Amino acid sequence: MKDLFSPEQRRDLLRRGFSRRDFGRLAAVLTAGAALPFYNEATLAQGLSAFPGLPADAVKLNANENPMGPCPEAAEAIHKVVQQGGRYLYQETAAFAEAMAQTEGLSREHVLPFAGSSDPLHRVVLAFTGPSRSFVVADPGYEAGGRAAAFVGARTIKVPLRKDWAHDVRAMAAADSEAGVIYVCNPNNPTGSITPKDEIEYLVANKPKGAIILLDEAYLHLSKTAEPCSPLVAADKDLIILRTFSKLYGMAGLRAGAALGRPDLLEKIRGYGAGALPVTGMVGAIASLKAKGLVEKRRQIIAGIREETVEWLQKKGFDVIPSEANMIMIDTRRPSRSVIAAMLAEKVAIGRTWSALPNHVRVSIGTREEMAKFRTAFGRVMNV
Repeated sequence: MKDLFSPEQRRDLLRRGFSRRDFGRLAAVLTAGAALPFYNEATLAQGLSAFPGLPADAVKLNANENPMGPCPEAAEAIHKVVQQGGRYLYQETAAFAEAMAQTEGLSREHVLPFAGSSDPLHRVVLAFTGPSRSFVVADPGYEAGGRAAAFVGARTIKVPLRKDWAHDVRAMAAADSEAGVIYVCNPNNPTGSITPKDEIEYLVANKPKGAIILLDEAYLHLSKTAEPCSPLVAADKDLIILRTFSKLYGMAGLRAGAALGRPDLLEKIRGYGAGALPVTGMVGAIASLKAKGLVEKRRQIIAGIREETVEWLQKKGFDVIPSEANMIMIDTRRPSRSVIAAMLAEKVAIGRTWSALPNHVRVSIGTREEMAKFRTAFGRVMNV
């Protein structure tokens, strides 16, 4: 255990409120790798395709997946590389980092590749929070970071979204003078709502000293108005951005993503795990970045299906939180858990619930055919 932490790392742990007795717990985290006891969208959605009792022919609208899957260019690149899967092929990970850096206007040192974005999300929480350094998140917001915070004894502070469903960045900046990480998901999960770039810039400029802003842009490419904040990374701000290829790019099962940040910040999260990344995800991500017009085309398709669904719901008298992502939050006017159970009986998996909005349910946007089945089932369940 002594060899796992350098003197500088030990001082950092003590500053974050860990006792020397906690070092063993952190050492276990460092050696656990992929076995960390945390959660991502899949497990939070109660198992996705493995949802207990879910028929094979059920419609799955519970995990913000993209049923279009990888684009043809990505599928071709993945098919070609499969026969080389017996090798680690680290060069493909390096090539992905280069492609991501070029796309974002960053240096290679500002990009750290991962298998999706859940891994770096957890690592940032582990690296910058602790018993005396809290984790600040919107309410409702994505829950995975809070679970990682609880694992290391960090307090989670929930700050309600504003009435326009944007993050209340001023309240988040003032929530705790000793905050370690302030997490913003933009567009937000579960609401799909947008926080303007100038508000995020305010948060970066006015955060507590020593805090890191963790900006999750998993759903960025699905929005017409959300602006990427990679220029703040290029300016070496106290900011780490998460990107994933699980949403618009349709690669949730293939696992590709990245953390964008100042090199010294990325270095602090590098040690909380190890191992080669899936070469299929790496080459698929490279091909996706190079596919011309892909983002605009898919954004338009998903937005069209989303708005058709919202229009139908509103005609039936249901309020829907305005969304620019591949999800919507519907006011069911009754406890949403009962609606989720009733929809499951109709072979349509939706959900999950958030305590801040107990009468709302999140529904992911599927294909037109899937959303037609959703409307039929929802109409029966809600008697409309």
